Amino acid sequence: MNSHDDASANKQFLSFANSSRLTAENAQWIAGGVNSNFRIGMQPGPLVFERGEGPYLFDADGNRLIDYYCGMGAMVLGHSPAGVQRAVKEQVDKGILFAGQAQIEVEAARLLCDRVPSAERIRFGSSGSEVAQAALRLARAATGRRKIIKFEGHYHGWFDNILWSTAPALNAAGPDNEPVLVAGSAGQDAIEADGLAVLQWNDLDALEARLAVGDIAGVIMEPAMCNQGAIAPGEGYLAGALAACRRHGAILIFDEVITGFRLSRGGAQELFGVTPDLSIFAKGIASGFPVAAIVGRADLIDRFVTGGVLHGGTFNSQPVGMAAMVATQHALTQEHYEATAVYGAQLQSGIRSILADAGVKAVIAGFPLMFHVAFGLDRPARNFRELAQQDKASYVRFAYALLKRGVRALERGAWFISSEHNAEVVEETLEAVRGAAAEVATQG
Repeated sequence: MNSHDDASANKQFLSFANSSRLTAENAQWIAGGVNSNFRIGMQPGPLVFERGEGPYLFDADGNRLIDYYCGMGAMVLGHSPAGVQRAVKEQVDKGILFAGQAQIEVEAARLLCDRVPSAERIRFGSSGSEVAQAALRLARAATGRRKIIKFEGHYHGWFDNILWSTAPALNAAGPDNEPVLVAGSAGQDAIEADGLAVLQWNDLDALEARLAVGDIAGVIMEPAMCNQGAIAPGEGYLAGALAACRRHGAILIFDEVITGFRLSRGGAQELFGVTPDLSIFAKGIASGFPVAAIVGRADLIDRFVTGGVLHGGTFNSQPVGMAAMVATQHALTQEHYEATAVYGAQLQSGIRSILADAGVKAVIAGFPLMFHVAFGLDRPARNFRELAQQDKASYVRFAYALLKRGVRALERGAWFISSEHNAEVVEETLEAVRGAAAEVATQG
């Protein structure tokens, strides 16, 4: 053993007994003790938290965890950012919900229109799933067509008409060149699948061929595939997709719920230089407050006013959420991205080196503020099917080994970085990675 292995062997691992007990007790009132199925299945079970501060979460067992969930990507400024807290408290004193307009929502809208290339006009919502539905409705209304193209591995919300082939078992997904739609949940209405076509992402020829049939209203995609993995678009793919949609009269929709405000201040569309017809944003938009937005061409968004397209919601542009959004966006300066990117790069480099030294085959790919670790791959994946060849079981063991050492990382391999993950936090994380890598390597 080297000194790092000795330290790991002598380390007192964290206990999560109180979280387990509370989750079991809470299941008397809350199904499974959780309010989202995406919180089920982690080892040793769902955790119960008391508070968050900077890069840390503090749980019911008194553990301090370095957090790379970052609220599933939402906490770009870390937990409990002071500026956002201050803005929210000031707005609460003024009012919580008006069922009318407030100037704070205008300030929020102007910020997005100034920063996001596709944002000529905007409407706010409360979740990514909701604004995805608004985008699909607009595409159908604008084209008079019904079918939407989506891609394997891309997630656009949990509603029946779009929760297809988000993480399909390969033995059910059909041939590579002719994938079939696979439902994501029991109870989904199979009729909804008639409105969808599914393709492999990063295959421009396949997209062109399907669009040429002439029945496609819209194409929805993550501009970088970050629900599964952290996969960049191939060279020319996004621009080619936009050109193909133009040729065949379809609407191109970017789902930037994850990529927005992580890949750059103006989203993936700014980073890659491709402006879609419509875009949707959520998660990092407002530091954990339930704010989402659909933005895009004015002639499309204005159909909510002049085209008979319904968009509603009691909590849309709720003033407290708008105040959180404005404060968050003001904090997302270019300096924020440059400084945070340094630590994101250091973390990725350190993980890559440690895993290699431990003899653990893995690919670390993605972006400075969001990346993915895939065990068992020889090269970065280009689509869902290539990513599905990863060794998920070994990575799940690795994630649990990290958790026992005080680092919380998603079991699906995603790591989210906030502005609070500084050099000291990165070094502490890498120390945990050394121990976890050694543990997993000995398990074979």
